[in-house]
Amino acid sequence: MNWTMIDPILENAIREDLGAGDVTTAGIGLKGRVCRGRFVAKEDGVVCGLEVAQRVFLHVDRLCGEEQAIKMEILTPEGSSVCKGDILATIQGPAAPILSGERVALNFLQHLSGIATRTADAARWIRDTQARIVDTRKTTPGLRVLEKFAVRTGGGTNHRFNLSDGVLIKDNHIAAAGGITAAVEAIRRFAPHTLRIEVEVESLDQVAEALAAGADILLLDNMSCELMRAAVEQVDGRALTEASGNMGDKDLRAVAATGVDLISIGALTHSVRAMDISLRFT
Repeated sequence: MNWTMIDPILENAIREDLGAGDVTTAGIGLKGRVCRGRFVAKEDGVVCGLEVAQRVFLHVDRLCGEEQAIKMEILTPEGSSVCKGDILATIQGPAAPILSGERVALNFLQHLSGIATRTADAARWIRDTQARIVDTRKTTPGLRVLEKFAVRTGGGTNHRFNLSDGVLIKDNHIAAAGGITAAVEAIRRFAPHTLRIEVEVESLDQVAEALAAGADILLLDNMSCELMRAAVEQVDGRALTEASGNMGDKDLRAVAATGVDLISIGALTHSVRAMDISLRFT
């Protein structure tokens, strides 16, 4: 994990939640009280984010001036399939900072586990095909590095992390440039040769134009399975093909059966349901 990138995210989340202080915990008066608890899966899923939750408590510890007073032991490796009732981790230490950090830790753990679970479900449908599940840049602002980690944990592959990672010429780029050929030629003059060029296409005519222009990857946008199959046959191995456009609502096995190399699903991150996980004191 790249904690240099992740720590500021966690610190901001903690500050956001603490505000001027945890008045409930302070009001109860728990100074000197030690507690123990267990993180428990309340449904089946793929766990992701236990190390992040552990890191949240490390930061809360520091804020409270009791560095390393909270001990969280991870019992389940990241990416493990778990069942309802499984104990994922244990925690012990001063009650006050554990209570103050509980919600933030669970927010990250539940959200990332939800993404990993959704990704694993998608990957399971196409595991006996050549296709791979990939994510998109449709991520929660500020959380991309974590959400893409969750996709990898669930068995998916990351698409671009940011706009500098690769060229993706979409419909508005094509319209602004005056066509696919003009856009690709302009990029060839500008971008380093190490960057692959991907072009969004919506018809077989656009497939032909993108191939003639020298595109490395074709993003088959909102095509029916029949049209995708025809596009893959037309490409005939001259470029990678990526199926895209509301893939989360489609029959992934049928999409994979068209012969595409990649299936990108924005719903892995932009509308995923959190996995139900609780922290229970014992």
